Formats: sequence, structure tokens, C-alpha cells
Amino acid sequence: MAEIEGAPTRRGPTLRDVARRAQVSVATASRALTSDYPVAEPTRAKVLQAVEELQYVVTSRTPKRSAPATSIAMIVSDVVSPLRSLVATGVAEAAGDYGRLSAVYITGGDLRREEEVFARLEEQDDVEAVILVGGVELTDDYEQRMEKHARALHARGSQLVLCGRPPLAPGVPALVVEYDNRGGAYAVTSHLLSMGHRRILTLTGPERSTTTIGRVEGYRTAHQDFGTAIDPALVIANTADRSGGYQGCLRALAEGLRFTAIFAHNDVMASGALAALREKGLSVPDDISLVGYDNIPVAQELSPPLTTVYMPHEEMGKAAVRLAVERPAPGSGRERQLLGTHIVIRTSVRPLTGGSQA
Repeated sequence: MAEIEGAPTRRGPTLRDVARRAQVSVATASRALTSDYPVAEPTRAKVLQAVEELQYVVTSRTPKRSAPATSIAMIVSDVVSPLRSLVATGVAEAAGDYGRLSAVYITGGDLRREEEVFARLEEQDDVEAVILVGGVELTDDYEQRMEKHARALHARGSQLVLCGRPPLAPGVPALVVEYDNRGGAYAVTSHLLSMGHRRILTLTGPERSTTTIGRVEGYRTAHQDFGTAIDPALVIANTADRSGGYQGCLRALAEGLRFTAIFAHNDVMASGALAALREKGLSVPDDISLVGYDNIPVAQELSPPLTTVYMPHEEMGKAAVRLAVERPAPGSGRERQLLGTHIVIRTSVRPLTGGSQA
């Protein structure tokens, strides 16, 4: 990539002035003025307009590298999950829009394979960014490994982007795209509470998962704001898949727990809970109301169609690529993006009358 500087006059506009006028980072402005470096056309147009308005003079020096980075790598445990496959679709589409190639590395959830992939990518000069997708259990080991990888990539001119994971320690060169786990869980739990439900079973994923932590926090906060106590027995953790929802629901029924609604922490778990309820002769929503999270395609195909929380899956992937390409300056406040969620109301919830609360 060519390094672009203004004409060597004492009072002339600088590249930083151009970037400020175009409302982009200095790195993005530089890339937009390097004709052989792919940049989204609307962004390039804004930069060229700023150059014209400021009468900025463009000169170039010897490139720092023989060729610009041309690929975006995505590391994911699997693409069987609808959520991850949709994120991957967003990554691929955005990478193409920016003129980059994209590659998906599947680890199967094997930490050793993940480390091997990182080791390979950290040796390549044509990888502009590595996007790591999916929730994680926060441990000291995890944070140390991610800091090591973030710094190794940064040293080679690449960038680590955490997608669906919280930020690392201050000063670690990693970008973050998250969705509002807490807000979505708060909204869908509040919906159940507003419909009269007071004993809401929640089927969660692994307890130390960042996704689980955020969604349980939203569930608890909604109860607090409605002045409703939570029975700790109604919070059941399991694997975050269909089997986890099925087994968790069967366990609650076997233990004789009283509940009128279920908040499953994803739509796949909700489908498992629905199967367990039917197996025991219970109907949704006549006997038990049911909500999920993610709004994957299966949610509207269930019978009844599932009330759930919309998550911007593809937009997460696109936002991760945008951050990687535009590279917001440290301290700009743009290094982390939090994407919003909202409820999709279907027919799997019914309101309770005054005497129908279990």
C-alpha cells in the first residue's frame, strides 16, 4: 500500500485534514487515494470530494509492502449453526464489496485446531483481518491467548476482530462487534411478564459463556424492574443446542417445577423444549408459553411460530469487515460496535388471566 502525504508546504492541508473532512480514518483516506487498493466506492467518493474541497496535493512514496492485503479470514467452530452461517454470509458479502477475498476456517470447537489456524494466519502477509466468531467462556487463559494473537497480527499489519465476544483489556489491538444480549433478553422477558407470567423457566447455555451471562442478566433485570422474585430452580443450564433445550425442559417437568412460560436462550433450544412439552402432552401456548432468541429461519417454521429476539446476524459479519477495513483510530470510540436487537412477536405466547398463574 502506498503511503500518501500532502505536498511539503508549511501551511498546506494534510491527509489528516482530508480524513476529518470525509469523516473517515486516516488509514481509510490513504487507502482511498491509492488507486490499486480496494475501497468501497461511496467512501472513495467522500475522500476525493474532501481532496477537491481542501485542494490537497497527493504524492506517493515507496510502498511499505509489495502488495496490499487482499483477504479476510474468519475462524468459527462450525457453519452448521444457522447463526454462524449467516454471520459468515455477511462476512463474505462485505469482503466482496470491499474487493477482498474471504476464507472460512472451521475448528469444530477444538482449541488446538484454533491455535493452529492462528499460527498459520499470523505468518501470512496478505491477511488483512482475522474475524473470530461466537461466544466464549471468559478465562485468564482465553484473554492471554487473544492478546497474544491480537499483537502478533497487529505486528504484521493485520487486525483481530472479535465478533459476538466482549472486548479485551484496554490497549490490546483488537476490534469488537457485539450484539445486545442483555437488552434482547430483557425485552423478551419483559414481554412475558407484561402478559401476566410470573414463573418463567429459563433454559440457558453453559453458565460461564459470555452469551449466557448477558442473557441471564437481562432476564434477572426484567424481573427486578417488574418487582417479581425469581425462583433459582427456574434457571437451568445445559448445552446450547436442541438437546440442551429438550433435556432442560424434561428436567424441569420431572422435578415438578411450576412455570407458565419458558425463555429458551436460543431458537434451537426452544425447538427442543417444544418437543419435550409435546412429549408430555402439553400444548404451546395453551398450557405453556414459549419464547426463544436469535430469530433464525426455524423460528417461524415451528408450530406455533416462535416469538423470539431478532439478532442482526449478517450485519454482524458485515460490521466486522467494515471495522477491519476502515481501522478506526485507537481511542476514537469506534473500535467497538454494539448492534441492537428487538422482539419478533408471533403466536407462541398467550396472556394469563388473573387466576391462571401457576
